[in-house]
Amino acid sequence: MTSTLRYILFCSVILAVACREKKRHDLPRSLTPAEINEFFPKSEPMTISPWETAMQEQGLLDLQALDEEILVALKYSSTDNFAGADLYGTLELAYLQPEPARALAAASRLLRQDNPQLRLLVYDAARPLSVQHILWNTLDSLSERERKKYVADPDEASIHNYGCAVDLTLFDLETGRALDMGTPFDYFEELAYPKLERQMLNEGRLSLRQLNNRILLRTVMLDVGFTPITTEWWHFNFNSRKTAELKYRIIE
Repeated sequence: MTSTLRYILFCSVILAVACREKKRHDLPRSLTPAEINEFFPKSEPMTISPWETAMQEQGLLDLQALDEEILVALKYSSTDNFAGADLYGTLELAYLQPEPARALAAASRLLRQDNPQLRLLVYDAARPLSVQHILWNTLDSLSERERKKYVADPDEASIHNYGCAVDLTLFDLETGRALDMGTPFDYFEELAYPKLERQMLNEGRLSLRQLNNRILLRTVMLDVGFTPITTEWWHFNFNSRKTAELKYRIIE
């Protein structure tokens, strides 16, 4: 190898390193889970989760396989949740039964029509019953009546356990942040209650922008057949519990 060729190769390496360093510094200083997924995509796990295998065998669909524009950052596949533990392990993809999965893909397209900078960001979808038990037991400081406002009793099962419910928010690609909904995900106080939003607005605890962000999310979800609940702005059901029981098996 000539000295000239060695010099050219050396300069190429230096330039490549500099470009990589610049790209790192151009990233937001504080990354949300969705931003991490965008800039540092997770590699395929070496071992597929038994839960994922069970979901596939039961016919559930991977949401991002239906619509790659849907962002996924499963809260229970991290420690950023009220249990403070990674409960899903290698399960990092969001699954739903075919009908709600296709409806969510329709919601994603509908959202982008009028808001091309926004994306659906899924925090939870189909949830194994064994994880439901953990979540229920984590809130053992609350009475059973209070607990049921936030986590379904595993003896009755959650609609999540049938793959017919989804927890999600809206993500803004321009700012690299989820829209401000007034509270974080899994916020177990009245400020998160859709049924009290007018009161929270009048009391100055919820801003008009925060309320409008919630309304946009609800409008898109309602338009494709999902229904909200009264105590969590992020939770939407596609089927009732009774219908889910008749149509599907519980994900154990």
